[in-house]
Amino acid sequence: MAIIHNTTLKPTKLELLTAWLPTRPWYVGAGEPELTKAGGFRLDDPAGEVGMEFMVALDTSGPEPVAYHVPLTYRGAPLPGAEDALVGTMEHGVLGPRWAYDGVHDPVLYAQLLALFEGRVQAQAQSLTDTPDHEVTRSYAGSGLPSPDWPVTVTDDEDGTSLGGGLRLCRILRPTALETAPEGATGHVAGAWQAPDGTRARALFAFLQPVS
Repeated sequence: MAIIHNTTLKPTKLELLTAWLPTRPWYVGAGEPELTKAGGFRLDDPAGEVGMEFMVALDTSGPEPVAYHVPLTYRGAPLPGAEDALVGTMEHGVLGPRWAYDGVHDPVLYAQLLALFEGRVQAQAQSLTDTPDHEVTRSYAGSGLPSPDWPVTVTDDEDGTSLGGGLRLCRILRPTALETAPEGATGHVAGAWQAPDGTRARALFAFLQPVS
């Protein structure tokens, strides 16, 4: 169980993302984003070492707000071989130095996300300790999950991120999109965030697709 500390982060997560997001191929802004944290959820590391957050970062710099899905992992030491996935480093008021990574490149997040699809773990509230997030829905109807063995191939494109074995992450969250698995997919994870008008928006966060 991850413990949520009410403390300071220097720089903040949003400050790190402000510099990092424009380097991504799926970033649709024209310049520097103006970000707020609009929602998301967490997963627990069984070993208690790695923090995992599936953040919704809302960018209001353009004519229309854009909700980005940014899975992040937080570690107390560098992750070997993941230098290109480093979002930045922070000083945590309780835990000390923390290395923040694009979570799709972290084997712990990959394994726990597969477990979420299958229903073996429970999504947790983003800012509360030991509190399930019941807004997160999931399904799995396949005959066998991708192997949790690492490494896997991670590919970013203009629409999102693909991981070897058929796992696809939606990076731009569209409230009008399907909340359940698209046609032909074998599983889904959907979640919610706070829209600018104060309503709760929902969309597909990730899905599994068959590998030919």
